[in-house]
Parts: sequence; structure tokens; C-alpha cells
Amino acid sequence: MLDQALLSLRPGAQWSLFGDTLADLVWHDTEQVQPTAEEIQVEIARLRENYVDKTYQIKRSRDYPSIGDQLDALFHAGAFPADMAAKIQAVKNKYPKS
Repeated sequence: MLDQALLSLRPGAQWSLFGDTLADLVWHDTEQVQPTAEEIQVEIARLRENYVDKTYQIKRSRDYPSIGDQLDALFHAGAFPADMAAKIQAVKNKYPKS
């Protein structure tokens, strides 16, 4: 999680991490200042909270049908405006299923 916090706090910074604690961090960047331990801890907490808040989204995205399947179902149900349905049908006619 430390690496994710560093990437988030200092995008593009140059550093090496030889473990999973701040003591294992070697800061190489000369343009960006190394974040403080407090900044890192706050960012780790924010990232964890964000992950927990979005857990349902991750689970849902795995189970939803693909966008293509969803759109195809809408097309077949007649849910598109006539002009969009005509465009889709033209493509389906141009490239029919084998």
C-alpha cells in the first residue's frame, strides 16, 4: 500500500522501495520532495477508504454482462431511437453473422 500512496502523492517521482515500510524507501527524485510519514499515512487511509467504498462497484463490474451485450439487448428490445437503430442495423447487415 505504501507504493500506491507514493504513486498517488508524487506521480512520476523516482524512488525505490526495498520492503513495505518507510524505512525501506530510497528517494531518488531531485524535483519532487519525498512525502512525509504523516502525508503517506493519510494517503494510505484515503486509498483504503476509497477501496472499501468502491468494493461494490468492483463486484458488480465482474458480474454485469458486457456493454456490448447490454446494448445489443436494448437494440433487440427496440429501445433505441429510430435513427440509432437504423445505424446499428446497417452495420449488422454489412457484417452478418456467419
